[in-house]
Amino acid sequence: MSDDVATILGELQQDHRNMSLLLDLLESECNRLYHDETPDFELLHDIMQYMTVYPDAVHHPKEDRLYAELKAARPDLTAGFQRIAIDHISIAESGRRLRDDFASAESGTAVYRKSLVADALRYVNSLRSHMQWEELDLFRRCRQMAAQGHRLIVDADVASVRDPLFGKDVHSSYDRLFQRIKGAKGEKSSA
Repeated sequence: MSDDVATILGELQQDHRNMSLLLDLLESECNRLYHDETPDFELLHDIMQYMTVYPDAVHHPKEDRLYAELKAARPDLTAGFQRIAIDHISIAESGRRLRDDFASAESGTAVYRKSLVADALRYVNSLRSHMQWEELDLFRRCRQMAAQGHRLIVDADVASVRDPLFGKDVHSSYDRLFQRIKGAKGEKSSA
């Protein structure tokens, strides 16, 4: 496998692990909401703010580029992959709606708990399913392509964007979310 493809796939897989942590937090807070407990709406908004900033603007375009490269080099390996761009658009749209709904709830606007929980859990399940499919299918096919010596080119503007939450330096707008993630990791390791 050529190093560029291995590096990009490694970055995408790490992004998936990071997003999974956030989906776990999102699901946990939504369970509180479902049980008529008061969730941390600020945390929910922060999670969705991140999900609509980094994965939708950086991670998914990298995957779209990976698919385009695969399709150009090996169209025979891309059967059934038309759904990638459609999934990314759908995930981004539902993520923005959810972020806005959480922001409204955080500001005191009345929200329908059950529909908010249903929307959030639909988002969680669709993103988890999408990531699993990519890991098991898209990434496997990209490795096949790379094994044949094809190099992947990722646009410099997308490749140079650093993760504002899981990167080397946490952006100040994500300090609270970062602390919560550290706390959640600590809880899991002590259990």
